[in-house]
Amino acid sequence: MADALPHAAAGHWDARARALDAADPIAFARERFLVPDGLVYLDGNSLGALTHASAERVARTVTQEWGRGLIGSWNAAGWVDLPARVADRIAGLIGAPEGSVAVADSTSVNLFKVLAAALALRPERRVVVSQRQNFPTDLYMAEGLAQLLAQGHELRLVDEGEDPAGALCERTAVLMLTHVDYRTGAIHDMAALTQAAHAAGALTIWDLAHSAGALELEMDRSGADFAVGCGYKFLNGGPGAPAFLFVAPRHQAEARQPLSGWFGHAAPFSFEPGYRPSDGIRRFQAGTPSVIALSSLDAALDAFEGVTMAQIREKSVALTSFFAEAVEALVGSGLALASPREERARASQVSYRHDAAYALAQALIERGIVGDFRAPDILRFGFAPLYNRFGEALAAARGIAAVLRDGHHLEPRFQVRNAVT
Repeated sequence: MADALPHAAAGHWDARARALDAADPIAFARERFLVPDGLVYLDGNSLGALTHASAERVARTVTQEWGRGLIGSWNAAGWVDLPARVADRIAGLIGAPEGSVAVADSTSVNLFKVLAAALALRPERRVVVSQRQNFPTDLYMAEGLAQLLAQGHELRLVDEGEDPAGALCERTAVLMLTHVDYRTGAIHDMAALTQAAHAAGALTIWDLAHSAGALELEMDRSGADFAVGCGYKFLNGGPGAPAFLFVAPRHQAEARQPLSGWFGHAAPFSFEPGYRPSDGIRRFQAGTPSVIALSSLDAALDAFEGVTMAQIREKSVALTSFFAEAVEALVGSGLALASPREERARASQVSYRHDAAYALAQALIERGIVGDFRAPDILRFGFAPLYNRFGEALAAARGIAAVLRDGHHLEPRFQVRNAVT
């Protein structure tokens, strides 16, 4: 690992960070967030920061709309239309047309819905292709659905480094992939893999959990069939914020989801004894929406006003590149880069491998530098372009160098794992 840099070199890095922050065209968005003073928060790919608008909106929803308006607020405050309004706002951020996104439930539940719908559209096929390193909940939900259907469905997993397209065959019903690898930040070519799936007669499901709000997405133009994503990472909706799903308009007339709850009914307040699915995307709703959580997510999306996804992506590339370069210069050989070195091939995070990655993450947190750990040996730093600064990226690189130099992470208290890592 590198020793502390001489003063001249340190000044060079400080000057670069100041210049990049001064030239940042979306720096104004930082003021929309409540980021604690002195904290370097690089975990927006796990939980986004609170916006001032969300805090104010939740307070109003609780004290005025619920507290005073009570049940009348379903109409007077527009609660009943809130899911559709938020959905169309998210559609604009992911390159999807209005009426193709639903906001409801969790990412896991939404994956269950769209996977069931996709399999029903390919009833003669029984194979779901995914990756062994996919986010585990996606694989768990696929396994559970296969067991529930009891029709011989098979989850076929491709190992790391293998091309998922190579596993497609005439029995493949669905190619189910996460657009951005949650551990390394590597990005799949959505359009190319979707095209390969369609050529094999299969449908695609994309998990956008680490993409929405950080990458330029073109769900419509990519040809994607279905997608899911969460509202609490780069969309900043709050812990456990409602998730979303996308269904390409061409599938909406036929697609059926198994959770036939009353908010997906064509006329929920007719209270009919039989289920009649709503037309269009609303049939992918299920139970009563969580109004407080939806209100927080709705307000959080205000942080994207006046900012384009192209600007967000450009800043993301610049931030991650600057950070990776600073770590390489200041830390040297102390960490192994797990993310793609090519800047356009990685999303808005930089990950490193280290045998003591968990302890390193905890030691850094104590110093006010918040990243996170993913088993077995990944140290992740997620950059949220709306509020992260280049000066913070430099502070994090210096913090890593200091912890490794001093051996701070070797203290016994950093070896005990918390329930949430």
